[in-house]
Amino acid sequence: MAAAAVLLAATAFVLVETVHPGPPGLPAAPQRKVGRLDLTAPAKKEIAMKLVSSAENSSLNWRAQYGYIEDIRDGRGYTGGIVGFTSGTGDMLPVVRRYVAARPKNNRLARYLPALGRVNGTASHAGLDPGFPAAWRAAATDPAFRAAQDAERDRVYFNPAVGQAKRDGLRALGQFAYYDAMVMHGPGADPASFGGIRAAAMRRARTPAQGGGEVAYLTAFLNARAAAMRREEAHRDTSRVDTAQRVFLTAGNLDLNPPLRWSVYGDRYAVTR
Repeated sequence: MAAAAVLLAATAFVLVETVHPGPPGLPAAPQRKVGRLDLTAPAKKEIAMKLVSSAENSSLNWRAQYGYIEDIRDGRGYTGGIVGFTSGTGDMLPVVRRYVAARPKNNRLARYLPALGRVNGTASHAGLDPGFPAAWRAAATDPAFRAAQDAERDRVYFNPAVGQAKRDGLRALGQFAYYDAMVMHGPGADPASFGGIRAAAMRRARTPAQGGGEVAYLTAFLNARAAAMRREEAHRDTSRVDTAQRVFLTAGNLDLNPPLRWSVYGDRYAVTR
């Protein structure tokens, strides 16, 4: 069996699989295109954003979430933006810093930088109430603020997750599983963070890069992820794993190719193309 790889955007590629001819006298089977775009390809990244948004915001319209902000009472202070940046875990602060650097004048969020630094690591709103949520929502109309969120999402979550998944030999579904775990649990090494979840999975199965089976490893990773979620009251609903990512894995859709159908928190979603 022969395979040819066509590079797309330096990182994404498509394999063309040639099927061996049948018995003499019968026409050769046609070539079959097998989707192998990785998650950095624009179409795949769009799917990833929709999947995360379905879990974080109960909507596929992830671009409508730049102005989202509320305290969901999970001990992380304010949660806001396209991947749920929080005032209590330190990832909201660099978003605002980046935005102020890009828009130093007449920036309503600039005054909250000292308070964001002080509340880091806590659920406190000290120095943020009552005006911070309104300032965040107003900033969402500014392309510079949306760009700041995009840049921090990629720097902190998307690029590290996808890079590690590719080093582990995982295709688009595994890359997304890493990314979604990174968004929810953060990039640390403790048992409740991405690094600890990956380590727990690797104790159960080898990664494809280590010679293991991709399905077996992803099963171990999703099991470890679900176990980590159940340790925290705010994340005990594991449907974003069990009725979304496991559905794709069970179907053998390791390339995360549409159509995709899943549910999160009881709501049903679909991406058809």
